[in-house]
Amino acid sequence: MALSLQQKNNFTSGNRQEFKDRYERLFFPDEKALLEADKRRQDILLDLGTSVSIGCLGTKLDMTNLSPGCRLCVEGLWSCLFINGKCNGNCFYCPTSQDEVGSPTTNTVSFQDSKDYIAYLRLFGFKGASISGGEPLLTLDKSVRFIRSIKKHFGENIYVWLYTNGILATRDIMKRLAGAGLDEIRFDIGATGYSMRHLEHAVGVIPTVTVEIPAVPEENERMKCLLPTLYDCGVQHLNLHQLRLTPYNFEKMVIRNYRFLHGKKVTVLDSELTALELLLHGKKNNIKLPINYCSFPYKNQFQALAARRRNASFILKSYESLTENGFIRTLLLIGNHEVLAQYLTAFERAGFNATLWNMNGPEKLYIHLDLLPHIDFANIGLQVFYSSAYQRQSSGYRNPFSKVAISNKMSIVIERETSPYRFDLSPEQIAFLLSVIMAPGNNHALQSLETVDLPEKMLDFEYMREGLAEYY
Repeated sequence: MALSLQQKNNFTSGNRQEFKDRYERLFFPDEKALLEADKRRQDILLDLGTSVSIGCLGTKLDMTNLSPGCRLCVEGLWSCLFINGKCNGNCFYCPTSQDEVGSPTTNTVSFQDSKDYIAYLRLFGFKGASISGGEPLLTLDKSVRFIRSIKKHFGENIYVWLYTNGILATRDIMKRLAGAGLDEIRFDIGATGYSMRHLEHAVGVIPTVTVEIPAVPEENERMKCLLPTLYDCGVQHLNLHQLRLTPYNFEKMVIRNYRFLHGKKVTVLDSELTALELLLHGKKNNIKLPINYCSFPYKNQFQALAARRRNASFILKSYESLTENGFIRTLLLIGNHEVLAQYLTAFERAGFNATLWNMNGPEKLYIHLDLLPHIDFANIGLQVFYSSAYQRQSSGYRNPFSKVAISNKMSIVIERETSPYRFDLSPEQIAFLLSVIMAPGNNHALQSLETVDLPEKMLDFEYMREGLAEYY
């Protein structure tokens, strides 16, 4: 489902707002250049053909041989702990300031004690945990302590990996990490001038060695030459992701004369093409190193989806349901009190569980999705709205929330944030929505959208968009 002109305009407006006066310094290609770039992308995908496996609604490739950590990310079973917020690198593409050590944090929740983080992992059912930063090797003792505690508690039931720029890497440090139980280490070799020297300390010591870097357009040819070298020196996976512009890295990025793309965030056009070209080069030259392109749509959609689903279970009401995109869906019948009362009687006589509805005043009845087919909308209205569930260290008391105990001495808050959008649907829209939502295997059969005027914003709450990002 392509973005509408209104949606594109909304994203463009958001991009302008994020960068304010500096937005005018960005170079966005004209329509001809965008069409040429999109054709290049399609040609690469065509050349790749069946040699790669494309998954996650067309947002991730190659899925054939992902690292164990990446597989857990795809399954939504991964927690990323930012062990510190300080880095000793100077990567031009770094999206945020990295100048304070801080406390180990995930999803805005801080952990002073590794035991509390273990309780957190257990509560949410995570099967993977990563140690990130900043630079985790700057606080090596803390990183080792958390890794050892996690592995001691969960053993083989959890997979643990660590991100590093490798600047401080030594054989002894790698042995300490391995001794703590680290399963995988990921090097950003862009921070060390694409040197192999640092990651070689980990080969043969830590079970899985991965290189994870942004796809930098001007390093395309260098990376093509490096692919066989990476494989030969013991790297098992190469993860590439798309360069993204932020207010923090703006000055370092803009001087490189990149072609930028509009979207939920501003990204670099040729970064994606570089990633796809490297993937194609590897396949054509029979290079055995598995390459995974982690696109911006994948990171933006699937990682947020997993968080919404996990959190929603703590605040989802019995008459609400979750959308495919992980939002809480609330259905509200609005009509004459007598008509609503008749439905209540009918539900009870039919033996439906009374938790599937909730009367709110004389003319408002909340109902579960399962009751929708039993409603005649000739004389009653339906309003649909959506909420997101977020983790917080504590509540600001602006939104409804539930307090969740992590351990005997620590609690967090799951907060509900309801979208201001309210959708009043016609009987035709309701019928179409039911046919899509409630028909198994039909969640993406949206070809008939042109004939049913469902609000685009509503569809974004219901579904994730397929495919790589549109170029505009």
